[in-house]
Amino acid sequence: MDELVRRELDGLLIFSQESMYYLTGYDTFGYCFFQCLYLGVDGRFALVTRSPDLRQAQRTSVIEDIRIWVDGEDQNPALDLRLLLLDYVSPGARLGVELESHGLTARDWQRVDAALKDSLDLKDASDLVTRLRAVKSEHELDYVRRAAALADDAFDAALDKTTAGAFEGDILAAMHNAIFTGGGDYAGNEFIIGAGDDALLCRYFSGRKHLAAQDQMTLEWAGAYRHYHAAMMRTIPIGKLQPQHESMHKACLDAMQACYEIVRPGNPLGDIFDTHAAVMDSAGFKDARLNACGYGLGTTYTPSWMDWPMLCTGSPLTIESGMVFFLNMVLMDSVANCAMTLGHTVIVTEQGCEPLSRHSLDLQTR
Repeated sequence: MDELVRRELDGLLIFSQESMYYLTGYDTFGYCFFQCLYLGVDGRFALVTRSPDLRQAQRTSVIEDIRIWVDGEDQNPALDLRLLLLDYVSPGARLGVELESHGLTARDWQRVDAALKDSLDLKDASDLVTRLRAVKSEHELDYVRRAAALADDAFDAALDKTTAGAFEGDILAAMHNAIFTGGGDYAGNEFIIGAGDDALLCRYFSGRKHLAAQDQMTLEWAGAYRHYHAAMMRTIPIGKLQPQHESMHKACLDAMQACYEIVRPGNPLGDIFDTHAAVMDSAGFKDARLNACGYGLGTTYTPSWMDWPMLCTGSPLTIESGMVFFLNMVLMDSVANCAMTLGHTVIVTEQGCEPLSRHSLDLQTR
């Protein structure tokens, strides 16, 4: 509530599922439809959602006032939201709105704005809860560490399956099996897997194939526990090790170790990227690196486990103890058709950087 007072807000209209879960425990994928959680400066919550999520909210959250909007061809749930707000705020009240959210489509925002703008003062407050979530409590960090252990288990399972002739689908199945049998959750987006030319891709795509006798495979995945994520990334050469893979791996390793020294309280966030870029560029890989070298991690929902903030140049955000970052050193050389990646999750402590993976940063080959 202190942040609402500081921003001179009477309440907050929450559309981000991450925010709802963080504040109340409400756990659902119902945000693919219209729903809104109201939080008042007095600490009261009220939720507008659909009927399938009534019991979901009752069972998983501390929300007591749950209003249902009725599905129908011409229904406008923003009008139901307006009726709810009449019970909580006076005309002219100043409310923050989470505009930057997968739970608020452009069409729904037009409806909300039309329904409320004549009686309420609406202000963008997309970053309010997001910034609070960036610094984790010890309880949250326990979840992150468990997620990291599950990510390691998934990597062990992948390495057991990875050999010339292996089917990518079997590798993915083994990774997911390790996470689910370990008590984990679905991750916020699909695991990335690509071999051969596709090892240079940084996104999931449909279609599976078998690994060749001479190949390369890039994996990016995350362990997830109670929706808290710990991501990892590796490129695994198959067959005879190529000199380009070795030199690229050395650059990734040097960059990762240099970034460890920057990940400590008080440093500007942008220094992480700049340090990584300096190492990559001095090794001759400027054209192969990306324009970011990681991002925040926490409790996130589909379509992505990526969380705020992005690790890119120029960010003035001060690193704080309790933040969690995915550091990913990525080189994609389209000329040589060669990929190399090295990534895992770290926690910022008062002493500096705490890498969470039990796996070494050595180059894994098969």
